[in-house]
Amino acid sequence: MEREETTRETSAEEEEQAQVKVWKYAFGFSDIAAVKCAIDLGLADVLENHLGPMPLSDLSSAVGCNPSTLHRIMRFLVYRGVFIEAPTNQGSKGYAQTPLSRLLTNGERSLASLVLFEATPVMLVPWLRLSGRVRAGGGSAFDAAHGKDVWAYAATNPDHSKLLNDAMGCDTRVAVAAIVEGCPELLRGLNSVVDVGGGDGSTLRLLVQAFPWVRGINFDLPHVVSEAPASVGVEHVGGNMFHGVPKADAAFMKWVLHDWGDEECIQILRQCREAVPKDKGKVIIVDAVIHEDGEEDDNLEYVRLMLDMVMMAHTTAGKERTLKEWEIVLKEAGFSRFRVNRIKAVQSVIEAYP
Repeated sequence: MEREETTRETSAEEEEQAQVKVWKYAFGFSDIAAVKCAIDLGLADVLENHLGPMPLSDLSSAVGCNPSTLHRIMRFLVYRGVFIEAPTNQGSKGYAQTPLSRLLTNGERSLASLVLFEATPVMLVPWLRLSGRVRAGGGSAFDAAHGKDVWAYAATNPDHSKLLNDAMGCDTRVAVAAIVEGCPELLRGLNSVVDVGGGDGSTLRLLVQAFPWVRGINFDLPHVVSEAPASVGVEHVGGNMFHGVPKADAAFMKWVLHDWGDEECIQILRQCREAVPKDKGKVIIVDAVIHEDGEEDDNLEYVRLMLDMVMMAHTTAGKERTLKEWEIVLKEAGFSRFRVNRIKAVQSVIEAYP
């Protein structure tokens, strides 16, 4: 009898926990909405520039908000660990920064632009069509919502294109630092590198700074590179990666191949393989590698799985790949061998050799 009661108690507890999770799923948008609100109001920047914890009255005056409504936003964000409560010099309750909130400032390591981009109606609406994408077994939720793919939309909407570049710039600052730390020999012995799908050149600019002997070629669609700022050691070239890639000792791609299905990936990889010398050339892929069954998860595996959902919502056939899936496309593209380097980032560094 005692054993049966324990079983019933456990089941009741599990059901209660399940109900809590459903509530979280139902209102999960509250997190991104509240964080976007904090960025829009500049709360993290105000607190960063204030000496010590800041009382609500001063914070509300600084950002021009009603104290009672701001209190509710701050209460939620404190609960979620974005900010903390701490006593002021006068002993009253104040608010202060956390490592998380500092990523929402205008600082060098800021990820605010990424949040703002993903929180736009343009990027949110396709999520409501995800089930249609799954039922169809293909197609694009983004196309269904906006009548064109994400790249064509950006090409005809300059403001959205800028948001996209700013968001990618956030990841670039984090990823390149992890690449330099984790793969310091990555470009040793190479004189030139072409960044395929390099956007505004932010990634290549940082790579050339870290590896100053390398000449950089930033390669992207003409409308993209036409807006790219001039940078020492970097040449901007417009074109289409499906038709050809500028010659260089190494071809580099960050967050490019995950936007495409296997067939398109193989086409791009073949163009990159043709662009590098067979004796010393290589293709460097900075993309996520989903852990296989049995592999130990790290703190970023959930992010990689979320990004796979992003690919389903925002691309036609894009996906995050496992090691076995990467092996398939690389072999089909004609590469003789490859190796994977784990770094302190969502992505890994894959080096593929002709």
